Amino acid sequence: MNLTGIFAFIFILGAAVVLHEFGHFIVAKLLRIRVETFSVGFGKRIWGRRWGQTDYRLSLIPLGGYVKLGGDESNAGLEEGGGEEIPAKERFDLRPRWQKFLVGVAGPVMNILTALAIPFAAALIQGIPASPSPVVGFVEPNGAAAVAGLRPGDRIVSFNGRENPSWRYINGEAGVNYSAEMPLVVDRDGQRVELRVKPTVREQMIGGKYGELDLQPDLGVEAVTVDRVLEGSPAAESGLQAGDQIVMIGEETARSTEQVKQYIRKHPEGRLRIVVNRGGGRVELQTPERRSENKTLGFYFAAPPLEPVGVVAAAGHAVELNLEVLRLTGVALGQVFSGQRGIGETLSGPIEIAQVSSEAANNFGWEGVFNILSFLSLNLGIFNLLPIPVLDGGMIFMLMVEGLLALVGVKLSMTVRERIQQVGFVFLLLLMGFVIINDVTKVASRWRGATNPPAATETK
Repeated sequence: MNLTGIFAFIFILGAAVVLHEFGHFIVAKLLRIRVETFSVGFGKRIWGRRWGQTDYRLSLIPLGGYVKLGGDESNAGLEEGGGEEIPAKERFDLRPRWQKFLVGVAGPVMNILTALAIPFAAALIQGIPASPSPVVGFVEPNGAAAVAGLRPGDRIVSFNGRENPSWRYINGEAGVNYSAEMPLVVDRDGQRVELRVKPTVREQMIGGKYGELDLQPDLGVEAVTVDRVLEGSPAAESGLQAGDQIVMIGEETARSTEQVKQYIRKHPEGRLRIVVNRGGGRVELQTPERRSENKTLGFYFAAPPLEPVGVVAAAGHAVELNLEVLRLTGVALGQVFSGQRGIGETLSGPIEIAQVSSEAANNFGWEGVFNILSFLSLNLGIFNLLPIPVLDGGMIFMLMVEGLLALVGVKLSMTVRERIQQVGFVFLLLLMGFVIINDVTKVASRWRGATNPPAATETK
């Protein structure tokens, strides 16, 4: 990991944690609850400043953070020494349950709002990708779609139970259900044809598996432009440059980015003829016989043209994108519980987050960094809503339990509360240990040179 990747990881993780804790902080301040500590990280205080009644600090272990509220002893073990006497009107533990609920839920809500705000802002500034009809333009010979019986010109009217699916839904379902055979219905010359397709399993660049249907949508003719060429790659050796518009690959006219990707994938060795438009003239190039380690030529395509949208469409795009991420995450977790997917393949810890952050920063710049921040914020917000003691969801769940017990005149003792917190803390420690060991195992496997080298999803 280079310096850019390290800074990207620090920024992404730091921003997700600070925004989460800021949610708790700002709601507590608005309700006039004393905030004793705002900490980024856990453990020993290594740097900080005290403003007013709050100690803003950076702590030794940078895997999260916390806000210490006056009168709240749930994370007292994280503090050094005893606290001063807090006036009753500023104590969190003496506030009504609805105020405690608002403070508890504010952190996850802030993360979810961040996950919505990033694609919303990007859609307003840049626009959103066009959403073509799910018409098949090209079917790779002997690929998953071809084996299923799909043909160019087929319009997909149902896919894995969803009527009138979008390409985003189709690709998402294929990606996460890579070991399943899924039903689909196509409209072919006015007739509905029922088929079943099993995706081709591929390896991601950073580990893990995903599925592909080995087909291309019919997008008409689109410009195929080179965005960036990796230094020392076969593409660089051939003379390919950023800004080149590919007009021919081999003996085929370049009609779309997907077509060019598929052509390169089908020719994993040997020289390739590439004709490009450069500065108003045509230049013919020839690649070397060698390929990059991941069987690509080592360049990135420019993003397809985006359509400008207004506030309502941008908001709808942001909501739709996040709901799709949640849905696919739920599908993946369901596969873990059903035994279709390994838990180690699904869960990621700080090491893998660092690798993903580095890849995003180095390959896609700030756009990649903010996309990872959006994804991480959404997952952090939802995870913190789980009813696990010491998480925000655990506190909210306990408030609900206390409310129900209060109806029959029962109150939880401090001893019971402490035991519940201890169980939750041990669970989180075990979970953190598992994901870190899992990350190390994945990295070690790749270092040993896994039998199937990871294939890039964007570089060609």
